[in-house]
Amino acid sequence: MNDHDNIPSELAGRFRSRVVLKQDVFSTVERGIFVTPNGDVEAVLRRIDLVPWWSYGIARHFLKREARALTIAGAAGIAPPLLYLGNKALVRGWIDGLPLHIAKPEGDDNFFRSARRALRTIHREGLTHNDLAKEQNWLRTPTGYASLTDFQLATHFGRRGPLFRMAAYEDLRHMLKHKRRYMPAALTATEKRILARKTWPTRIWMATGKKVYYWVTRGLLNFTDREGSGPRFVNDAPRLTAWLKQCEGVRDAVIVAFPDRRTGTGLYAFVEADRLSEADLMRALTEAPEAVAAPERLQVVERLPRSGRGDIRTDILQLVAMNQIDLIDPLLASETEKEVVARIVAGRQNLRDRFAF
Repeated sequence: MNDHDNIPSELAGRFRSRVVLKQDVFSTVERGIFVTPNGDVEAVLRRIDLVPWWSYGIARHFLKREARALTIAGAAGIAPPLLYLGNKALVRGWIDGLPLHIAKPEGDDNFFRSARRALRTIHREGLTHNDLAKEQNWLRTPTGYASLTDFQLATHFGRRGPLFRMAAYEDLRHMLKHKRRYMPAALTATEKRILARKTWPTRIWMATGKKVYYWVTRGLLNFTDREGSGPRFVNDAPRLTAWLKQCEGVRDAVIVAFPDRRTGTGLYAFVEADRLSEADLMRALTEAPEAVAAPERLQVVERLPRSGRGDIRTDILQLVAMNQIDLIDPLLASETEKEVVARIVAGRQNLRDRFAF
Protein backbone atom coordinates (compact mmCIF):
# COMPACT_ATOMS: atom_id res chain seq x y z
CA MET A 1 0.00 0.00 0.00
CA ASN A 2 1.42 3.42 -0.91
CA ASP A 3 0.97 6.74 0.85
CA HIS A 4 -1.90 7.80 -1.43
CA ASP A 5 -4.11 4.96 -0.14
CA ASN A 6 -3.98 6.53 3.34
CA ILE A 7 -6.47 9.36 3.57
CA PRO A 8 -5.62 12.12 6.10
CA SER A 9 -7.13 11.21 9.48
CA GLU A 10 -9.26 14.36 9.51
CA LEU A 11 -11.06 13.04 6.40
CA ALA A 12 -11.34 9.39 7.40
CA GLY A 13 -14.67 8.04 6.16
CA ARG A 14 -15.43 11.26 4.27
CA PHE A 15 -13.17 11.04 1.21
CA ARG A 16 -12.54 8.01 -1.03
CA SER A 17 -9.56 8.52 -3.31
CA ARG A 18 -9.61 7.23 -6.88
CA VAL A 19 -6.40 8.51 -8.39
CA VAL A 20 -3.50 10.88 -7.76
CA LEU A 21 -3.58 13.84 -10.12
CA LYS A 22 -0.40 15.59 -9.01
CA GLN A 23 2.32 15.44 -6.41
CA ASP A 24 5.07 17.95 -5.68
CA VAL A 25 6.86 19.43 -2.67
CA PHE A 26 3.89 21.65 -1.83
CA SER A 27 0.94 19.22 -1.98
CA THR A 28 -0.57 16.01 -3.27
CA VAL A 29 -3.76 16.33 -5.31
CA GLU A 30 -6.19 13.43 -5.59
CA ARG A 31 -9.55 12.97 -7.24
CA GLY A 32 -12.28 10.95 -5.55
CA ILE A 33 -15.62 11.00 -3.79
CA PHE A 34 -16.49 13.33 -0.90
CA VAL A 35 -19.32 12.38 1.46
CA THR A 36 -21.66 15.30 2.22
CA PRO A 37 -24.95 15.46 4.17
CA ASN A 38 -26.70 15.65 0.80
CA GLY A 39 -24.92 12.63 -0.70
CA ASP A 40 -21.67 11.73 -2.40
CA VAL A 41 -20.10 14.22 -4.82
CA GLU A 42 -17.12 14.19 -7.18
CA ALA A 43 -14.33 16.15 -5.54
CA VAL A 44 -10.62 16.96 -5.45
CA LEU A 45 -8.47 16.67 -2.33
CA ARG A 46 -5.37 18.79 -1.81
CA ARG A 47 -3.32 17.41 1.09
CA ILE A 48 -0.11 18.67 2.64
CA ASP A 49 0.49 15.88 5.17
CA LEU A 50 2.91 14.16 2.76
CA VAL A 51 5.11 17.15 1.93
CA PRO A 52 8.74 17.39 3.16
CA TRP A 53 9.24 19.14 6.50
CA TRP A 54 11.18 21.98 4.91
CA SER A 55 8.32 22.97 2.57
CA TYR A 56 5.45 22.52 5.05
CA GLY A 57 5.25 26.19 6.03
CA ILE A 58 4.91 27.36 2.44
CA ALA A 59 2.50 24.53 1.65
CA ARG A 60 0.29 25.54 4.56
CA HIS A 61 0.33 29.16 3.38
CA PHE A 62 -0.71 28.10 -0.14
CA LEU A 63 -3.51 25.94 1.27
CA LYS A 64 -4.99 28.87 3.17
CA ARG A 65 -4.73 31.16 0.15
CA GLU A 66 -6.54 28.67 -2.03
CA ALA A 67 -9.29 28.13 0.52
CA ARG A 68 -9.91 31.87 0.86
CA ALA A 69 -10.05 32.29 -2.92
CA LEU A 70 -12.39 29.33 -3.45
CA THR A 71 -14.92 30.74 -1.00
CA ILE A 72 -15.18 33.77 -3.28
CA ALA A 73 -14.73 32.36 -6.80
CA GLY A 74 -16.62 29.15 -6.02
CA ALA A 75 -19.62 31.07 -4.74
CA ALA A 76 -19.60 33.06 -7.99
CA GLY A 77 -19.84 29.84 -10.02
CA ILE A 78 -16.59 30.31 -11.96
CA ALA A 79 -14.46 27.97 -9.86
CA PRO A 80 -15.02 24.77 -7.88
CA PRO A 81 -16.67 25.35 -4.51
CA LEU A 82 -14.77 24.82 -1.27
CA LEU A 83 -16.29 21.77 0.42
CA TYR A 84 -13.93 21.29 3.35
CA LEU A 85 -10.94 22.96 5.00
CA GLY A 86 -8.89 21.29 7.70
CA ASN A 87 -5.44 21.57 9.20
CA LYS A 88 -3.63 19.70 6.45
CA ALA A 89 -6.19 19.30 3.69
CA LEU A 90 -8.89 20.98 1.70
CA VAL A 91 -11.55 19.47 -0.54
CA ARG A 92 -13.00 21.34 -3.49
CA GLY A 93 -15.70 20.41 -5.93
CA TRP A 94 -15.01 18.83 -9.30
CA ILE A 95 -15.52 20.77 -12.54
CA ASP A 96 -16.33 18.67 -15.58
CA GLY A 97 -14.17 20.55 -18.06
CA LEU A 98 -11.09 20.34 -20.25
CA PRO A 99 -7.92 22.34 -19.60
CA LEU A 100 -7.08 24.85 -22.28
CA HIS A 101 -4.11 22.94 -23.70
CA ILE A 102 -6.45 20.02 -24.47
CA ALA A 103 -9.64 21.94 -25.34
CA LYS A 104 -7.78 24.26 -27.76
CA PRO A 105 -10.68 26.74 -28.25
CA GLU A 106 -9.61 27.95 -31.69
CA GLY A 107 -12.06 30.54 -32.98
CA ASP A 108 -14.25 30.12 -29.89
CA ASP A 109 -15.28 33.69 -29.18
CA ASN A 110 -17.86 32.58 -26.61
CA PHE A 111 -15.14 31.00 -24.47
CA PHE A 112 -12.99 34.11 -24.38
CA ARG A 113 -15.97 36.39 -23.69
CA SER A 114 -16.82 34.20 -20.71
CA ALA A 115 -13.15 34.24 -19.64
CA ARG A 116 -13.27 38.05 -19.59
CA ARG A 117 -16.48 37.93 -17.52
CA ALA A 118 -14.88 35.49 -15.08
CA LEU A 119 -12.00 37.88 -14.49
CA ARG A 120 -14.35 40.82 -13.99
CA THR A 121 -16.27 38.77 -11.43
CA ILE A 122 -13.31 37.88 -9.22
CA HIS A 123 -11.72 41.32 -9.62
CA ARG A 124 -14.94 42.97 -8.39
CA GLU A 125 -14.49 40.97 -5.19
CA GLY A 126 -10.88 42.13 -4.81
CA LEU A 127 -9.50 38.71 -5.80
CA THR A 128 -6.70 38.11 -8.29
CA HIS A 129 -5.62 34.67 -9.49
CA ASN A 130 -1.93 35.44 -10.23
CA ASP A 131 -1.24 32.18 -12.11
CA LEU A 132 -3.24 32.39 -15.31
CA ALA A 133 -0.30 32.10 -17.71
CA LYS A 134 -0.69 28.32 -17.29
CA GLU A 135 -3.21 26.89 -19.70
CA GLN A 136 -4.15 24.10 -17.27
CA ASN A 137 -5.59 26.68 -14.87
CA TRP A 138 -8.26 27.55 -17.46
CA LEU A 139 -11.03 24.98 -18.01
CA ARG A 140 -13.53 24.84 -20.85
CA THR A 141 -16.78 23.39 -19.52
CA PRO A 142 -19.08 21.18 -21.65
CA THR A 143 -21.27 24.24 -22.27
CA GLY A 144 -18.28 26.14 -23.69
CA TYR A 145 -17.77 28.56 -20.83
CA ALA A 146 -14.55 29.36 -18.99
CA SER A 147 -13.87 28.26 -15.45
CA LEU A 148 -10.80 28.74 -13.25
CA THR A 149 -8.89 26.36 -11.01
CA ASP A 150 -5.72 26.12 -8.88
CA PHE A 151 -5.87 29.22 -6.66
CA GLN A 152 -2.77 28.54 -4.52
CA LEU A 153 -1.18 31.86 -5.54
CA ALA A 154 -4.39 33.91 -5.46
CA THR A 155 -4.55 37.12 -3.42
CA HIS A 156 -7.57 38.74 -1.78
CA PHE A 157 -7.00 42.48 -1.47
CA GLY A 158 -8.68 44.52 1.23
CA ARG A 159 -8.84 47.53 -1.08
CA ARG A 160 -8.45 48.06 -4.81
CA GLY A 161 -5.17 49.96 -4.59
CA PRO A 162 -2.16 50.08 -6.95
CA LEU A 163 -0.98 46.53 -6.13
CA PHE A 164 -4.44 45.14 -6.83
CA ARG A 165 -4.69 47.01 -10.12
CA MET A 166 -1.33 45.66 -11.29
CA ALA A 167 -2.24 42.08 -10.34
CA ALA A 168 -5.64 42.37 -12.04
CA TYR A 169 -3.97 43.81 -15.14
CA GLU A 170 -1.60 40.82 -15.29
CA ASP A 171 -4.54 38.40 -14.95
CA LEU A 172 -6.11 40.08 -17.98
CA ARG A 173 -2.85 40.17 -19.95
CA HIS A 174 -2.30 36.45 -19.44
CA MET A 175 -5.85 35.69 -20.56
CA LEU A 176 -5.22 37.73 -23.71
CA LYS A 177 -2.03 35.74 -24.39
CA HIS A 178 -4.21 32.64 -24.66
CA LYS A 179 -6.67 34.50 -26.87
CA ARG A 180 -3.75 35.55 -29.09
CA ARG A 181 -2.78 31.90 -29.46
CA TYR A 182 -6.24 30.58 -30.31
CA MET A 183 -8.00 33.64 -31.82
CA PRO A 184 -5.30 36.09 -32.98
CA ALA A 185 -7.51 37.74 -35.58
CA ALA A 186 -10.12 38.64 -32.94
CA LEU A 187 -7.78 40.77 -30.80
CA THR A 188 -8.85 44.41 -30.55
CA ALA A 189 -6.46 47.34 -30.70
CA THR A 190 -6.83 47.82 -26.93
CA GLU A 191 -6.09 44.15 -26.27
CA LYS A 192 -2.97 44.35 -28.41
CA ARG A 193 -1.76 47.34 -26.39
CA ILE A 194 -2.31 45.40 -23.15
CA LEU A 195 -0.33 42.45 -24.51
CA ALA A 196 2.53 44.73 -25.47
CA ARG A 197 2.78 46.39 -22.04
CA LYS A 198 3.85 44.45 -18.95
CA THR A 199 3.68 45.98 -15.48
CA TRP A 200 7.02 46.97 -13.92
CA PRO A 201 6.97 44.16 -11.30
CA THR A 202 6.53 41.66 -14.12
CA ARG A 203 9.42 43.14 -16.08
CA ILE A 204 11.66 42.93 -13.02
CA TRP A 205 10.50 39.36 -12.28
CA MET A 206 11.21 38.17 -15.81
CA ALA A 207 14.66 39.72 -15.77
CA THR A 208 15.68 38.39 -12.36
CA GLY A 209 13.41 36.25 -10.17
CA LYS A 210 11.97 34.06 -12.92
CA LYS A 211 15.43 32.75 -13.82
CA VAL A 212 16.08 31.84 -10.18
CA TYR A 213 12.63 30.22 -9.96
CA TYR A 214 13.34 27.99 -12.96
CA TRP A 215 16.78 27.12 -11.60
CA VAL A 216 15.31 26.03 -8.26
CA THR A 217 12.13 24.28 -9.46
CA ARG A 218 13.40 22.64 -12.64
CA GLY A 219 17.01 22.20 -11.62
CA LEU A 220 17.17 21.48 -7.87
CA LEU A 221 13.64 20.11 -7.38
CA ASN A 222 13.14 18.57 -10.86
CA PHE A 223 9.63 20.01 -10.71
CA THR A 224 7.37 20.86 -13.64
CA ASP A 225 4.13 22.80 -13.52
CA ARG A 226 1.68 20.96 -15.70
CA GLU A 227 -0.64 18.95 -13.53
CA GLY A 228 -0.60 15.28 -14.43
CA SER A 229 2.70 15.44 -16.35
CA GLY A 230 5.73 16.02 -14.15
CA PRO A 231 9.47 15.45 -14.66
CA ARG A 232 9.14 11.96 -16.14
CA PHE A 233 7.09 13.27 -19.05
CA VAL A 234 9.57 16.09 -19.60
CA ASN A 235 12.72 14.00 -19.21
CA ASP A 236 11.85 10.45 -20.34
CA ALA A 237 9.06 10.80 -22.92
CA PRO A 238 11.18 12.51 -25.63
CA ARG A 239 13.85 9.78 -25.48
CA LEU A 240 11.26 6.99 -25.49
CA THR A 241 9.45 8.56 -28.45
CA ALA A 242 12.67 8.92 -30.45
CA TRP A 243 13.60 5.29 -29.73
CA LEU A 244 10.16 4.00 -30.76
CA LYS A 245 10.25 5.93 -34.04
CA GLN A 246 13.51 4.18 -34.95
CA CYS A 247 12.04 0.69 -34.53
CA GLU A 248 11.52 -1.25 -37.74
CA GLY A 249 7.90 -1.20 -38.84
CA VAL A 250 6.96 1.88 -36.79
CA ARG A 251 5.58 4.76 -38.84
CA ASP A 252 5.09 7.22 -35.98
CA ALA A 253 4.79 7.38 -32.20
CA VAL A 254 3.62 9.80 -29.54
CA ILE A 255 3.60 9.71 -25.75
CA VAL A 256 1.19 11.48 -23.40
CA ALA A 257 1.15 11.59 -19.61
CA PHE A 258 -1.69 10.49 -17.37
CA PRO A 259 -2.22 10.39 -13.57
CA ASP A 260 -1.45 6.86 -12.34
CA ARG A 261 -2.29 5.48 -8.89
CA ARG A 262 0.92 3.47 -8.60
CA THR A 263 3.50 5.87 -10.00
CA GLY A 264 1.87 9.31 -9.68
CA THR A 265 2.55 10.04 -13.35
CA GLY A 266 2.20 7.37 -16.03
CA LEU A 267 3.37 7.46 -19.64
CA TYR A 268 1.07 6.15 -22.37
CA ALA A 269 2.72 5.43 -25.73
CA PHE A 270 0.65 5.28 -28.94
CA VAL A 271 2.58 3.60 -31.76
CA GLU A 272 1.41 3.67 -35.38
CA ALA A 273 2.40 0.37 -37.00
CA ASP A 274 0.96 -2.63 -38.82
CA ARG A 275 2.59 -5.94 -37.96
CA LEU A 276 4.03 -5.25 -34.52
CA SER A 277 2.73 -6.51 -31.19
CA GLU A 278 2.63 -4.47 -28.03
CA ALA A 279 4.35 -7.27 -26.11
CA ASP A 280 7.28 -7.35 -28.55
CA LEU A 281 7.74 -3.57 -28.34
CA MET A 282 7.65 -3.59 -24.54
CA ARG A 283 10.26 -6.37 -24.46
CA ALA A 284 12.43 -4.44 -26.90
CA LEU A 285 12.16 -1.34 -24.70
CA THR A 286 13.64 -3.22 -21.75
CA GLU A 287 16.70 -3.92 -23.90
CA ALA A 288 17.03 -0.40 -25.29
CA PRO A 289 20.43 1.27 -24.81
CA GLU A 290 18.73 4.29 -23.21
CA ALA A 291 18.39 3.66 -19.48
CA VAL A 292 14.77 4.83 -19.33
CA ALA A 293 11.86 2.98 -17.75
CA ALA A 294 9.29 1.67 -20.23
CA PRO A 295 5.93 3.48 -20.43
CA GLU A 296 3.14 2.19 -18.18
CA ARG A 297 0.91 1.71 -21.22
CA LEU A 298 1.76 1.03 -24.86
CA GLN A 299 -0.83 0.65 -27.61
CA VAL A 300 -0.18 -0.19 -31.25
CA VAL A 301 -2.71 1.48 -33.57
CA GLU A 302 -3.34 1.30 -37.31
CA ARG A 303 -3.58 5.08 -37.60
CA LEU A 304 -3.02 7.98 -35.24
CA PRO A 305 -5.70 10.70 -35.30
CA ARG A 306 -4.50 13.79 -37.13
CA SER A 307 -5.79 17.28 -37.77
CA GLY A 308 -6.37 18.73 -41.22
CA ARG A 309 -2.80 20.06 -41.10
CA GLY A 310 -1.44 16.59 -40.38
CA ASP A 311 -0.63 17.22 -36.70
CA ILE A 312 -1.23 14.33 -34.30
CA ARG A 313 -4.32 14.98 -32.16
CA THR A 314 -2.67 14.67 -28.76
CA ASP A 315 -5.78 16.18 -27.14
CA ILE A 316 -7.79 13.12 -28.17
CA LEU A 317 -5.03 10.70 -27.21
CA GLN A 318 -4.76 12.40 -23.81
CA LEU A 319 -8.43 11.66 -23.16
CA VAL A 320 -7.99 8.04 -24.28
CA ALA A 321 -5.05 7.67 -21.90
CA MET A 322 -7.17 9.07 -19.06
CA ASN A 323 -10.14 6.85 -20.05
CA GLN A 324 -12.35 9.91 -20.48
CA ILE A 325 -13.86 8.68 -23.70
CA ASP A 326 -17.18 10.42 -23.04
CA LEU A 327 -15.46 13.78 -23.68
CA ILE A 328 -14.05 12.82 -27.08
CA ASP A 329 -17.05 13.01 -29.42
CA PRO A 330 -17.41 16.83 -29.41
CA LEU A 331 -13.77 17.09 -30.57
CA LEU A 332 -14.21 14.94 -33.69
CA ALA A 333 -14.84 16.76 -36.96
CA SER A 334 -15.50 13.98 -39.50
CA GLU A 335 -16.72 10.42 -39.86
CA THR A 336 -13.23 9.32 -40.88
CA GLU A 337 -11.79 10.77 -37.71
CA LYS A 338 -14.51 9.05 -35.69
CA GLU A 339 -13.63 5.68 -37.22
CA VAL A 340 -9.91 6.11 -36.48
CA VAL A 341 -10.58 7.11 -32.88
CA ALA A 342 -13.18 4.36 -32.36
CA ARG A 343 -10.55 1.72 -33.14
CA ILE A 344 -8.11 3.32 -30.70
CA VAL A 345 -10.76 3.55 -27.98
CA ALA A 346 -11.72 -0.11 -28.48
CA GLY A 347 -8.11 -1.17 -27.87
CA ARG A 348 -7.28 1.27 -25.06
CA GLN A 349 -5.05 -0.05 -22.29
CA ASN A 350 -6.31 1.95 -19.31
CA LEU A 351 -9.74 0.60 -18.43
CA ARG A 352 -9.81 0.99 -14.67
CA ASP A 353 -9.59 4.63 -13.62
CA ARG A 354 -11.70 7.53 -14.82
CA PHE A 355 -10.06 10.82 -14.10
CA ALA A 356 -8.95 14.12 -15.59
CA PHE A 357 -6.76 17.12 -14.89
